[in-house]
Amino acid sequence: NIIGILKGPLSQELNWSETDYAHIAAAFQFAYAFGYLFGGRLMDRIGVKRGLPLAVLLWSIAAAAHGLCSLLPVNDTVSLSLTWLSLGAFTVPLTVFGFMSARIALGLAEGGNFPGAIKAVAEWFPVKERALATGLFNAGTNVGAIVCPFAVPRMYAAWGWPATFYITGGLGILWLLAWWRLYETPDRHPRLSDAERDYIRAGQPAVEAPKTSVPWLSLFRYRAVWAYVAAGILAGPVWNIYMFFLPDFLQKHFQLDLVSVGDWTAVFYLIASFGGIAGGWLSGSLLGRGWSLNAARKLALLCCALAVVPIFAAPSMPNVFLTVAIVGLAGSAHQGWSANLFSFVSDTMPREAISSVVGLGGFVAYFTGGVVTEIIGEILQRTGSYASIFAAASFLYLASLAIIQLLVPRIGPTASAS
Repeated sequence: NIIGILKGPLSQELNWSETDYAHIAAAFQFAYAFGYLFGGRLMDRIGVKRGLPLAVLLWSIAAAAHGLCSLLPVNDTVSLSLTWLSLGAFTVPLTVFGFMSARIALGLAEGGNFPGAIKAVAEWFPVKERALATGLFNAGTNVGAIVCPFAVPRMYAAWGWPATFYITGGLGILWLLAWWRLYETPDRHPRLSDAERDYIRAGQPAVEAPKTSVPWLSLFRYRAVWAYVAAGILAGPVWNIYMFFLPDFLQKHFQLDLVSVGDWTAVFYLIASFGGIAGGWLSGSLLGRGWSLNAARKLALLCCALAVVPIFAAPSMPNVFLTVAIVGLAGSAHQGWSANLFSFVSDTMPREAISSVVGLGGFVAYFTGGVVTEIIGEILQRTGSYASIFAAASFLYLASLAIIQLLVPRIGPTASAS
């Protein structure tokens, strides 16, 4: 989030163009795509207890490494060749290359987060509580995203931009200590009673014989995987618009200073934080009232998809309050959508394949997001307008839900079958 908030000052100080910034943002997303893919495999192979702290350690180091780019000369350039992406060779400032390198390291390591987190939820919660649990932990990402826009402009003013990366990178190390002390699987947790363990297992599929590996190609035998991948391609990249471009949009559209941009960005994330909890609560509440798993999940997804539609009007709003309210509603809906979509995987797939499927979906979502970010950079470089970007985002969730319904007309224990 620091990158999005400091886009303006960094671009001015380091002489970045719109496409330079797009290369940096896209580099993270391409790397995060592969990190998501292999992070899911890692969590399935070595477990969440060891896999997640390894990922956090590496991404904390990578986050702090962004600050080292301050040591690079501003006016030097480097030529990059990305023929494997059919982009050919292009020249970027050396500072852009440095940020791209740090973002790639960050993305590769950070990709293990959500596959590990979803696996932990599948281990610790019965089916009826998974979406709410997912919404709660996903709200944690928004707590950081709320604090970040308030803190970063003030840290930047006091100490400069390198310090913001050093400080936020160092915070991840503190988390490691708590994780090793607190986390264990339900079967091994020493402070878990038999009654609590039985409750956790309630409604969960029977434990299957462990497997050393679930081949990636075998996953494509399941309709649920195709549905999840399609939703990742269409709706997944939308969140990156908020993360990488919303502060820039607010600054340019309303001529705000950096502190005001940070404050309004924090309001956006505050609004968005309620969506994951509300979306998870909605499906869980419907299940508790006797609704089928299929009806509860899909109604929750439909409500979220409809709440995104008004975002097309955000660039035409007369003031920043209404703009942030509309975009915040869409961001909140995205979080509720994600909570139920992540739970859709654990609803339909064998337990030993959950992290692999989540990783696969994240791979396609963020790889697509990298391409979309490059396109956004070109649009902004040529037009300077966000209107077409928000218009495209407004209908992508409804299109995703239509594909889910087509491929998986009924969510249930056998919904994943080919």
